[in-house]
Amino acid sequence: MSEPSDLPPDLPRLHVLETFLVLTLARVRERITHLEQQEAIRSRAERQQPPPEWTLEISINGQSPIGVHAGDCRMGGSQVRTRQITREQAARALAEGVEACRFCRPDSELGILHLCAAGLAA
Repeated sequence: MSEPSDLPPDLPRLHVLETFLVLTLARVRERITHLEQQEAIRSRAERQQPPPEWTLEISINGQSPIGVHAGDCRMGGSQVRTRQITREQAARALAEGVEACRFCRPDSELGILHLCAAGLAA
């Protein structure tokens, strides 16, 4: 049987290497357990938080608002590109021409009628 070339050739050094690897494995397992616990805590906290009342979807460049959504709307884009806003901010954004989501209809919920969309505005 041939000896592996990447391991020490003598027993004392092999025991040292074994001890090092056992201790390293214990540290890695502790870190995994810690991170799994942190993830479970974060996940529980996210599930307990109610959705925001209203959200503003931001363009990819991060500068321009492109849509207003009800807080529980699944069409509101990614969390990275969505900001929580108040009812007043949602109404103001719609009044300033930011598009209302066609699925959750925040304009109807807020009582804002968009005549331009129907071609009725002059």
